Amino acid sequence: MIPTSDQAISLWQTYALPEKKQKHSLLVASVALWLATQIEEHTKTRVAKELVYVTGLLHDIDKNISWETGETHPDAGVRILRSLGYDEVATLVKKHPLHAILDPTITPVTLEEKIVYLADKMTKYEVISVDERFALWRAESLTQEEQSVLDAAYPAVKQLELEICDMIQMSPDEMRNTCKNDILQQEREKI
Repeated sequence: MIPTSDQAISLWQTYALPEKKQKHSLLVASVALWLATQIEEHTKTRVAKELVYVTGLLHDIDKNISWETGETHPDAGVRILRSLGYDEVATLVKKHPLHAILDPTITPVTLEEKIVYLADKMTKYEVISVDERFALWRAESLTQEEQSVLDAAYPAVKQLELEICDMIQMSPDEMRNTCKNDILQQEREKI
């Protein structure tokens, strides 16, 4: 079962998702939907757009809750979503963290998993490039282990970015700029 957008957003309140994470999650959802739409238009491949959008809304749902012993992000979110019967969403959430691309057991494989993964790496609080997102991470005070994951993941994330770019026939810069402009235009139209 896939929750509606309204149900997903109500979970933000239930699990006290911080306002900055709400903004980020809404943007990840918008980027995921944009990517899915572009892929459908350019490849005539059907993408589960509702699933990628709602997963974007919920991918960080565990950012402000207590984790059980042994859990890390996004394990608690996956647990919560499965308990609510949102197994499809939970599967995509499990495959979105940076390190997932390095782990064959949780690396994004389906088109929907890849879309959500990349959408998260193209956003902070605005649409940015993968390179800009990695620069932001590098500017943080990372542990040696976190730095190692970042360094190891970068080439694989860039490869995924190019895979999606090939599908939508855009360069990474064109993809970022067009996505950003389209999302801003949609926001202006809501006013």
